[in-house]
Amino acid sequence: MSGAAGGGSSSLGAAAGASCSSAGPPYTAASGGGAGVAGRLPARVLELIFSYLELADLTRCALVCWHWNTILADENSEVWRSLAARTLSEEALRSDILCNLPSYKGKLKSLQHALSSHDCSRNVYVKKNGFTLHRNPIAQSTDGARGKIGFSEGRHAWEIWWEGPLGTVAVIGIATKRASMQCQGYVALLGSDDQSWGWNLVDNNLLHNGEVNGNFPQCNNAPKYQIGERIRVILDMDDKTLAFERGFEFLGVAFRGLPKACLFPAVSAVYGNTEVTMVYLGKPLDG
Repeated sequence: MSGAAGGGSSSLGAAAGASCSSAGPPYTAASGGGAGVAGRLPARVLELIFSYLELADLTRCALVCWHWNTILADENSEVWRSLAARTLSEEALRSDILCNLPSYKGKLKSLQHALSSHDCSRNVYVKKNGFTLHRNPIAQSTDGARGKIGFSEGRHAWEIWWEGPLGTVAVIGIATKRASMQCQGYVALLGSDDQSWGWNLVDNNLLHNGEVNGNFPQCNNAPKYQIGERIRVILDMDDKTLAFERGFEFLGVAFRGLPKACLFPAVSAVYGNTEVTMVYLGKPLDG
């Protein structure tokens, strides 16, 4: 079983649409040092200054020196709380959408990684809460969306759940930037080519390169997906695997041998007015 820990800003949304995450650089100053006069400012003064900055700026500030990094290490500090209040919607903060993210920084990072309103079918849109995808009632169309940020290294987890009927096809998984996010008819869009990998929650089968890669989970009489049930997706770009959890039960590895490419969280849906929510959790914690 694996939990997850994680910690964007609306100003980063458009820029993040085509980006792929990578490891950041280490501190630019010695671990016990500071960056000149700024490195010696009292913590309370720095917190006040930091509270006016956006997520991208704070991420860079944390790399300046040990002193600044220590101040920003508290992910529920007033710095992160004030940024969350400015950036996240009231619905996202007050509802249970982000209930599995205990820190303000984690909630902000989840928005940075949410489904993109710029990298999706024209028949869907992201609601004002920033995390939920709504599919318009368009006949004979399958419509999908990618996350704002893809991954080429490291381990990552996110949750996805349907908040409306699944219809005949409802697929969750991953896709490269080249995978199509719209097609005619009602089909399993994710997994229809060699650029995407998906789990069809309706039929409990795995899809890639236009072929069914077996049933999932691999057990007798696997239960069908229930509306509102959170599925945890675990992408390991070091081992090149994609796995799933349901109700904190590890269902197993679904795909192995993933390519060394930038892979994005993705969903595809066919039912009119259905809604799908995705919340990025961060690095999985095995236990």
